[in-house]
Amino acid sequence: QVQLVESGGGLVEAGGSLTLSCAVSGRTFSDYAMGWFRQAPGKEREFVAAITWSGVTATSADSVKGRFTISRDNDKNTVYLQMNSLKPEDTAVYWCAAAKTLTGWAPRYDYWGQGTQVTVSS
Repeated sequence: QVQLVESGGGLVEAGGSLTLSCAVSGRTFSDYAMGWFRQAPGKEREFVAAITWSGVTATSADSVKGRFTISRDNDKNTVYLQMNSLKPEDTAVYWCAAAKTLTGWAPRYDYWGQGTQVTVSS
């Protein structure tokens, strides 16, 4: 069993930055690729970014490229999502998740955190 706990969400003005953290416990962190997903009100959940144990990354569509960066600290069993130049349309609940392979497909993720709210004011 793997437990994931997100933190770092909150309210920020447009143009600001936030860093989300996801602490992982319960199994070997290196066994899993880690991903971030988000769901805005009235929209479907979407893939944001993912990273393998060795640091290979994948990022979603153009909406976050160049603004969001995923990273991980294997010594701390933690994955991060650095979000810069935030826009009101980034407002969503953000989840971290663990999968056996690097993928943007949510059903491939075996474990999920509880989610953290990010609200960007205009």
